[in-house]
Amino acid sequence: MLKKFFFFFYENWKIYTFLIFTLITFLSLYPLKEQPSIPGSDKIHHLIAYSALTIGVGLRRPKNYFLIITFFSFYSGLIEIIQPHINRFGEIEDFIFNNLGIFIGFTLGIIINKMFNKNKLLN
Repeated sequence: MLKKFFFFFYENWKIYTFLIFTLITFLSLYPLKEQPSIPGSDKIHHLIAYSALTIGVGLRRPKNYFLIITFFSFYSGLIEIIQPHINRFGEIEDFIFNNLGIFIGFTLGIIINKMFNKNKLLN
């Protein structure tokens, strides 16, 4: 069961990454009348979102993975710059947690790949 799940995720990482990227973009740029009361810290939400975004890239590590990771970092900064103009709050701390999430997700993807390749589940 777990083997099938990871194999599906491994094979469809581009679709998954694109969907998470689209979701982050929408949620980050949708104008708000007031801050929503979602349980947990705003910074943890940033960390989780960007970790989810990059785990597939770390899992597959395509030839251009460095450019993809760099793009995600710059894009997260661009979102923070745009947010004050659409009734949102752009914060440097959000950018820091976005990049920490990028690093964690990418690293976690690499670790999962190595674990599964060691057991010959993904090859």
